[in-house]
Amino acid sequence: EHYVMNEGQETYSYYGPLNWFTYQVGYHNEHHDFPFVTGTKLAQVKAIAPEFYNDIPHYHSWIKVIWDYIVDELITPYSRVKRVTLSEEEIKDFQARGGLVM
Repeated sequence: EHYVMNEGQETYSYYGPLNWFTYQVGYHNEHHDFPFVTGTKLAQVKAIAPEFYNDIPHYHSWIKVIWDYIVDELITPYSRVKRVTLSEEEIKDFQARGGLVM
């Protein structure tokens, strides 16, 4: 889910029929944009704002995701996104300025 399958895109969505069985877990970009929207409503997010989701790379087949992972030489176990963790001082600075509510 957080493998870089397309350079410059941290995550991608899957819009196939298996979403019905998995509580829409494939709507991953939508989930990242609206993390507090329940999974069963994420398809509605895409429907409401297609201009944000229709033109970014996505999958219609989980088999294709696995296939790409296996055969694409640019995708490896090291193609994961790693974020830098904030220090305690940086967190306190953000909080002092009214951001980063925890």
